[in-house]
Amino acid sequence: MSAKNGGRKKKADGISGVISENRRARYDYQIEDTIEAGLVLQGTEVKSLRQGKANLAHAYVQLDQAEAHLINADIPEYYAGNRFNHKATQPRKLLLHRREISKLAAAVQRAGATVVPLKLYFNDNGIAKLLIGLGTGRKKADKRDNEKRRDWQRDKARLMREKG
Repeated sequence: MSAKNGGRKKKADGISGVISENRRARYDYQIEDTIEAGLVLQGTEVKSLRQGKANLAHAYVQLDQAEAHLINADIPEYYAGNRFNHKATQPRKLLLHRREISKLAAAVQRAGATVVPLKLYFNDNGIAKLLIGLGTGRKKADKRDNEKRRDWQRDKARLMREKG
């Protein structure tokens, strides 16, 4: 915290908090570990994110030798952008430590796991971050069991409200 602003945190203008969430990933994958990653973005991409426009539905993380890239994430073009506007679904480099990348790569090679983006958000300092998860795919039976358990929890809570 700075002495100039009296110890107050600087508030980011525009949207703060969650921009886009990939809820389907939590349904399709058993997430075992999560890591916060930074993104290399152009100016018009940040402006588009500040308007709350992004889609992670078909996105995935690709691990190359010493780099990680976010593929198929849809950040629409900025409406007031000019000829230097970004492409909507271009690959975006993720900022991770080398140890984190090697840990993810080893898990993918060893256990057949997958790295999926879970949430795109602005942190407290107004910097765009991506929460990625390391998970294994769920089978249909696992999904059904999960739905049954969720339905039972919902019914149980409703019965408790009615009785109590």
